[in-house]
Amino acid sequence: MNIQELITSAQKPEVYTSGTAIMWVDEYISTQLLETHLSQEIDLASRKETTISSTIEWILNKVPGDNLKILDLGCGPGLYTEKLAEKGHTVTGMDFSANSIRYAKESAGRKKLKISYLQQNYLELEEENKYDLVMIIFTDFGVLHPAQRDRLLANIYRALKPGGKFLFDVLNDNYPANNSGPKEWEVSEKGFWRNKPYLSLAESFYYEEQKVTLRQHIIIDETGEMEVYRFWIHTFSHADLERILALHNFRNTECHGHVLPGCDMHRSEDVTFCITTK
Repeated sequence: MNIQELITSAQKPEVYTSGTAIMWVDEYISTQLLETHLSQEIDLASRKETTISSTIEWILNKVPGDNLKILDLGCGPGLYTEKLAEKGHTVTGMDFSANSIRYAKESAGRKKLKISYLQQNYLELEEENKYDLVMIIFTDFGVLHPAQRDRLLANIYRALKPGGKFLFDVLNDNYPANNSGPKEWEVSEKGFWRNKPYLSLAESFYYEEQKVTLRQHIIIDETGEMEVYRFWIHTFSHADLERILALHNFRNTECHGHVLPGCDMHRSEDVTFCITTK
């Protein structure tokens, strides 16, 4: 890495330009993420247990039924899948992180819960007419690029039974996405990004036309190796969601605000829950 490479990487990129690394497949970072998922002190990767329980009650009130076949995409360590299985539903969890899936399988085994887990990118979902409910929780839907979102919606539509429901939450237009915030830097002997000394340079950029914020992290280790992590955060109005879902043949779309209390990442008024039907 030379200074010109750093200067170039720190510029505002074209919208949807990929980073050079993915944190979910990094063995060290994914371990850090798992610990954050499981923490009851903060709700940065998953919501706290009390909020998860409230979410499950709300979901099952909106999608009632006995022994539903449910797919939880981006299931992490199984915090939602376990509660759904305890209520008698047939549950499958899918996540990209090997660490999270490993933990989820071990936890289900300890609790004697029959849950199927798949370590897989949900953009590669291929099942057909199988599920009564597919869900993505904690605003994961909004991190996808439009092409990824289109691919995912086609996959979900195919995987649902006729009349099946897709349920997810997103950040809405109340979220202060256009507040890019200050540049941040961190020097650490060992931390979230590396188990060795590193420098972290973070900055946010807003793209008004696409209604998307980029959160960019440049990580430079003691050898001078540099990686760039990019996280895209979309906001959606109710009309945005209805339009996007209608393009993929979903119908009877409902949008609900103020469903849950706020958390460390989002205020209650920033989050919309959406339910739509195949």
